[in-house]
Amino acid sequence: MAGPARARPEKNIWVAASDGDLERVQELVQSGLSVNIPDPNTYTPMHAAASYGHIHVLEYLIAQGGDVNITDEDGDTPLYTVENVATAQWLVEHGAVINRTNSEGVSPIAHLREDFPEVATYLESTVSTTHTDTTDQSTIANYIPSQHAQNIVTEELTSELMQAVQEIMQRAEAEGRDPEPELRALVGRTVLEGVATGYEMSVDPSQRREEGDDVREREGLHGAKRTRTDEGPGPQP
Repeated sequence: MAGPARARPEKNIWVAASDGDLERVQELVQSGLSVNIPDPNTYTPMHAAASYGHIHVLEYLIAQGGDVNITDEDGDTPLYTVENVATAQWLVEHGAVINRTNSEGVSPIAHLREDFPEVATYLESTVSTTHTDTTDQSTIANYIPSQHAQNIVTEELTSELMQAVQEIMQRAEAEGRDPEPELRALVGRTVLEGVATGYEMSVDPSQRREEGDDVREREGLHGAKRTRTDEGPGPQP
């Protein structure tokens, strides 16, 4: 006669996020668990959900205060863990920083290039339009955009911001959640885009191309993506 079935242990929040088990993630968060809590390897639910491309889990985590730029012990943000363009794009649209390096001096682009070249290519194309390295101030002073051009850019940014706010409010209302975290992230992104756009307008186009070439050359010098094990969502020591 077969004995009683043994109850399977319930998933922790990192495994649930890796599995895309939104119901379990919600249950744990509602019980008081932080959405940014690290596992013993400092891997967070944001890293786990991003690594496996579970955007619906990321949306919930962000709405509950998840940090899109939270780092593990290696200085890697969730962007370093992605394996497809759709997830990378979602993270970038929600404030993920591309122009950064981890504790080893490796950027997300360099980190992903070997194993996920399509993701690296997407990030590179994005960063090339918002690159903000310092440059010679005399060059900037000699290349001032017209007031008309500045007005057009301002109107476009304002229009895009209002449209994005409306979409967030509608989505939050439909999902019955607080839109404030996503709105804060949107405002932060818009400010950064405005700064980057102002810089791009002030720089001579030929200099802009030279800076883009420098970025691609530097990014090509750095390492590969960390190997994932089967022992859990986080990197193993």
